[in-house]
Amino acid sequence: MIIEKIKIYKYSIPMHPFTIATGTMHFAQNTLIKVFTDSSVIGIGECSAFPMITGETQNTCYEMAKDFAALWKRKDALNIEERLNDLHSFTAGNTTIKSAFDMALYDIAAQHAGQPLYQFLGGTKKEMLTDITVGIGTPETMAAQAKAFVENGASILKIKLGKNATDDVLRIKSIRTAVGHKCKIRIDANQGWSFDDAKNALVQLAEYDIEFCEQPMRVYNDDKLPELMHVSPIKIMADESVYNHHDARRLITNKACHYINIKFAKSGGIHEALKIIEVAKQYNIPCMMGGMLESRVALTAFAHFSAANPQIIFYDMDTCMLGHKVDPVIGGVTYNSYNVILPDGIGIAANVEENFLTQCVQTSI
Repeated sequence: MIIEKIKIYKYSIPMHPFTIATGTMHFAQNTLIKVFTDSSVIGIGECSAFPMITGETQNTCYEMAKDFAALWKRKDALNIEERLNDLHSFTAGNTTIKSAFDMALYDIAAQHAGQPLYQFLGGTKKEMLTDITVGIGTPETMAAQAKAFVENGASILKIKLGKNATDDVLRIKSIRTAVGHKCKIRIDANQGWSFDDAKNALVQLAEYDIEFCEQPMRVYNDDKLPELMHVSPIKIMADESVYNHHDARRLITNKACHYINIKFAKSGGIHEALKIIEVAKQYNIPCMMGGMLESRVALTAFAHFSAANPQIIFYDMDTCMLGHKVDPVIGGVTYNSYNVILPDGIGIAANVEENFLTQCVQTSI
């Protein structure tokens, strides 16, 4: 199945400001690609640039996508390993935009096999209950938002922290007071704490019944994670510290995390994420499926991947619920309250309204 052309879109989605420890996003800086083949099968892929985490912007993704598309023209779309090696040989890193190309290949392969992507990956449908994220603000505003989410049916809250450890304890105290013990609370410091801040905050937060803490410290403090694991009463999930399966093995064998958060924007897509899963299986480490600020296109791919991998038991698949002002996606996953429901079509089974795409900056290679 030969690749004939690739369309690339600056797939910008306006949103209400969303703040984490490392910055604020005012729109989802997404890139969408469509890979056209000589058999009329079209693969779709999406990524969401989060520059304060991965170092990529929408502009860098768009420009790299042009080079990637040129590398793939007139080549076999079904040879996933070779096509991804084309990209890796051309440039190191750039995992965010690579994930969109990876996603499109798996969409093509699943369509060619006549299967939904989760079946193509060896899975079956399962229940996937997502958390919902509360961005950083004052303790009062965060508590009010958390309470509203719970009143709307949320049973798992993910709370962004990492601005100031002392204030972070007050934030969680206010939230737990507001919501009681009706829901689970997860916290995510997004690398915002020093070792001492993390140690002190996690000890103080133990009384508020926290399920786990994501990425408490900067990646350059990974060597301190084993010590933090020893003193923390709250379990630790690695996020930014794990981009690939080598990172996963390094952290797990150093006893530096209890859990791993898998994101395609970090792993470069499904192909590498499957390798992370294999390492996690080997050491019996549960995983979470996470994302950046993707629309329901990529979110649907996340759900397919999660359904195919029992090692994934936590779901942070609220990306398009985090203040997106528009939803231009056709098909794809839906929500039943906070349960993520997979579509029945073959491949990823999600697309974007053509009227929306005509308004996007775009090119064809």
